[in-house]
Amino acid sequence: MSERPTDAVHPAALPPDVLHARCQETRTRRSGPGGQHRNKVETAIVLLDSETGVSAEASERRSQNDNRRVAIFRLRLNLALEFRTKISESDTPSELWKTRCRNGRISINPSHEDFPALLAEALDRIVACEWEVSAAAEKLQATTSQLIKLLKHEPRAMTLVNRDRQRRNLRPYK
Repeated sequence: MSERPTDAVHPAALPPDVLHARCQETRTRRSGPGGQHRNKVETAIVLLDSETGVSAEASERRSQNDNRRVAIFRLRLNLALEFRTKISESDTPSELWKTRCRNGRISINPSHEDFPALLAEALDRIVACEWEVSAAAEKLQATTSQLIKLLKHEPRAMTLVNRDRQRRNLRPYK
């Protein structure tokens, strides 16, 4: 898992066009449904973030632009899971977090474009709190159950947290 120093914006929080500009894009063909169009045209998109080495791809749509949009979202999710930004004890939640978390409740759909940035911020805070989700929730001004619910929207995030909690002899969450 890579890290970025304090005060840096997490790459998952970058606007899609900025993130795409720093990526190497490969267009290719993939097999599967879509008929002859899919087999003749390079509509599949593979993105590699040149700064972190994290990648994502999309090939299920017939349109190259649609696949690019999906690949960027997947790349932002992968960055949220695989890349950590160091945060200090005194750091407060981001403005984005504050707009999505009110009275301890986190309001976000996992397919919304803000989801990867919120997930990255939650994971960064959990790591900073040494995998104590309740301490991270308190710092993020959310309830523990709401933070766990956010993690469960992306099963890989919940797996990541539980795996590292078990390494530290902490009880995993269900």
